[in-house]
Amino acid sequence: MTLGAAAGLLACPHCAGELQLEPSAGRCERGHSFDVARQGYLNLLAQAQPANADTPAMLAARGRVLASGVFDPLVSLVAQYARGSRRIVEVGSGTAHYLRRCLADEPHARGVALDVSVAAAKVAARADPRIAAVVADVWAGLPVRDGAVDAVVCAFAPRNLAEFARVLRGEGRLLVLTPNPGHLAALREHHGLLGIEPDKQQRLLAAAAEFFDLHGTARLRTPVELSAELAGDVIAMGPNAFHQPTPPNEPVADHLDATLRIFRPIIPTAGGE
Repeated sequence: MTLGAAAGLLACPHCAGELQLEPSAGRCERGHSFDVARQGYLNLLAQAQPANADTPAMLAARGRVLASGVFDPLVSLVAQYARGSRRIVEVGSGTAHYLRRCLADEPHARGVALDVSVAAAKVAARADPRIAAVVADVWAGLPVRDGAVDAVVCAFAPRNLAEFARVLRGEGRLLVLTPNPGHLAALREHHGLLGIEPDKQQRLLAAAAEFFDLHGTARLRTPVELSAELAGDVIAMGPNAFHQPTPPNEPVADHLDATLRIFRPIIPTAGGE
C-alpha cells in the first residue's frame, strides 16, 4: 500500500482540496500537482526544508537507538493509548517507529508519517506498507483533511494544536508525549546538552485548553543503561547533534522520564457557546 495508505486523508497544501493519489503524483481538483519521489514519499513542502531538519546521520542514529529497544517502554505506552484507532497521523515522525508500533496491533489501521525532513520521509516510506510518508511543515498547517483521522501522535515533536484539533474526528484523540526534567538527566548534565524547561508540561496544558479536553495522563519513569556507543547515538539523534557535544567514552546509567497526555477535541455546543 505505502503511499496509498493516505488515500482519502490528504489535503492540498495550496487550496485544501482533497488530494487524489496516483502512482506518480498527488493531484487536487484545482490542478495542483505534487510528484511522488522514487523512494515512495510525497513532498508537500512549498519551499526547501529548514536548516534544522533532521539529517541522514541523525536519522541513522535514531534508528540504532530505537532498534536497541531502550525506548520500547515509551513506544509501547503510546501504542497502548492509540489502540482502536484506524487512521493515525504521526507528526515529527522521524523514522515512523512510534507509528509503526501503533499500527502493529490494529490489522485494519493505516497511517501517515509527517516530517519536515526529506531524510526522515525516505526512512518512513520503508517502515511499513501501511504507512504513507509525507514531507510537511507542522507550523505551516497539516496537509490533512478536516476530521479525517482517529488519532494524532506527537512524540517529542512540535505541536500545532489548532491543526491537530482540525484534522481529528469528534471522538478522536491526541497523544502527546513530552519529556520531564528527569528524562536522560544524567546524560544531559554530564555532556552539557539542551535542557528541559521545568514548566514545559504546564505550558502544554495551558495551550491545549483552547482546543482539547484532557482525558488522561500516564507518566513513565524507568532506569536505562546506555553503552558509550548508544549514549552517543542518543545525543546524535536529536537537536543536540547540531551543537557537536563531546561524545561519551563510558556507559551511562540514566532514566527515561516522560509523560503521555491523552486529549480529545472540544466539541462546540449548539450556537457556538
